[in-house]
Amino acid sequence: MKKKVLALTLSAAMVFGLAACGSGNEGTQPSADPNAQESSAPAGGTTEVANKDKPLVWFNRQPSNSSTGELDMTALNFNENTYYVGFDANQGAELQGTMIKDYITAHIDEIDRNGDGIIGYVLAIGDIGHNDSIARTRGVRAALGTAVEKDGAIDSTPVGTNVDGTSTYVQDGKLEVNGTTYTVRELASQEMKNSAGATWDAATAGNAIGTWTASFGDQIDIVASNNDGMGMAMFNSWSKANGVPTFGYDANADAVAAIAEGYGGTISQHADVQAYLTLRVLRNALDGVDIDTGIGTEDDAGNVLSSDVYYYNEEQRSYYALNVAVTAENYEDFMDSTKVYEPVSKQLDATAHPEKSVWLNIYNSADNFLSATYQPLLQNYDDLLNLKVEYIGGDGQTEGNITNRLSNPSAYDAFAINMVKTDNAAAYTGLLSQ
Repeated sequence: MKKKVLALTLSAAMVFGLAACGSGNEGTQPSADPNAQESSAPAGGTTEVANKDKPLVWFNRQPSNSSTGELDMTALNFNENTYYVGFDANQGAELQGTMIKDYITAHIDEIDRNGDGIIGYVLAIGDIGHNDSIARTRGVRAALGTAVEKDGAIDSTPVGTNVDGTSTYVQDGKLEVNGTTYTVRELASQEMKNSAGATWDAATAGNAIGTWTASFGDQIDIVASNNDGMGMAMFNSWSKANGVPTFGYDANADAVAAIAEGYGGTISQHADVQAYLTLRVLRNALDGVDIDTGIGTEDDAGNVLSSDVYYYNEEQRSYYALNVAVTAENYEDFMDSTKVYEPVSKQLDATAHPEKSVWLNIYNSADNFLSATYQPLLQNYDDLLNLKVEYIGGDGQTEGNITNRLSNPSAYDAFAINMVKTDNAAAYTGLLSQ
């Protein structure tokens, strides 16, 4: 089959040191795998195929070194039917930063609340060891001119507080609008990690905005967040009442609806495409067909994705959905975050694609995006793809809370895994290799 190439153009200011979704990746359609094995297992699981040989999809959290971003290619090549499904973190991060900058420029006459000539923003960081969180922090800093490079990449370290502009992790940016030059300053940022160790924590973000506003509230002109869960906590706690635009990521339903009430904007990572890809890759591997079936190549039901919503990186064995900015201009198109993507919404024939059993976990059952958007989408697609999926919700803190419930992998035909920490792929592959 022919390969398609998607050229991704990323801003030179964003020097991302992440191997995952790195700038300049060549996106291709995967070619047929001549060694693909068709599972003849009955629905509901089998012991005929060794667990180590069963299809495996990592999703949402790409196996990688949490300190360097280097991909764990051992995990990504666990067997010939192992893949990753996520989204282009760098492209989305650049979009988020640009969205915030464009908003400031368009609202410059009212954005500087105390008239000090400094556009001050605070930043909620999800997880300092998570590639997506790192990319989003870098994206905001790159777009607003506050980025400082360290070891060839933009430093993503939280500043704590930086009201006086002396932090070495960031610098003051400059933004010229209508002949006037404004200073842009990251006033404060921190990892939103609760006392139990869970990251991306909305309650912690709500508490943080309370602390920041008590100290320097009139200097905060923009609130930025690595995701909508934390963003909405800060919006509801303070910024909505004070008319301060807040920007998040994920296009969660509540955040999209809040745009009508002053939420500045969010980024859709095409969760509908990601959820489909997560299960579709497993379906294809189980059917023993070309992995591109129903993805870049139309299937027997007419399902197919266009190259403007995803791409495939063959070297990384990874599918990446592309992102879309959601603002006051288009938010009504994104109100239903759990609606299946129409081009891939057709039911597969159960005769040609018999029911198979899948074990799938969500790293944290309390995660706003995964529990309120991603899992409902998966549950809509599993019926269309004739997959019987067992959904496991973790506590967001320990892999053991999840792996302890994978005690009988022989009962399943395939696996979809969302790790707590990106370093911990071996905790799962070790179980499947026993």
